[in-house]
Amino acid sequence: MGSELVPVGRVGKPHGLDGSFFVEGASARPKVFEAGLTLYASGRPARVVAARHGSGGRPVIRLDRQVERGAELAVARASLPVLAADDEFYVFQLVGLSVEQEDGRLLGRVREVLEYPANDVLELDSGASLPLVEACVRQVDLAGGRIVVAVGFADPD
Repeated sequence: MGSELVPVGRVGKPHGLDGSFFVEGASARPKVFEAGLTLYASGRPARVVAARHGSGGRPVIRLDRQVERGAELAVARASLPVLAADDEFYVFQLVGLSVEQEDGRLLGRVREVLEYPANDVLELDSGASLPLVEACVRQVDLAGGRIVVAVGFADPD
């Protein structure tokens, strides 16, 4: 069932005395933290009983059970809204896709997508790191299982 869950953050530091906590590395889709919804903390379901925003706009939530700090928070893949536009995708959908340059050179497969303050970064199994920005990523072809990137990002001089 692990692959049916999509990570949306981690249990962060406590907020107040009622069991609420900050969500670290929170998903850019804040609707996943709304009160009444089910999250999975360390793979076990938990209902969100309160949700608000703390400092810096970070989500602060309280679950219907105790959870350990650092525990992964996830949602069921089936509960994610269907994306309307063809050019929209969830970050988790990029893992495993092959990455090739516009000139056809294969660079590897996406091993992980790392979140950085400026932009996300595609970590490839070849060891290359590519910024997930428009200047680099030319096309995300989910159906074809590939990402096409501009020439020059894989091995900049």
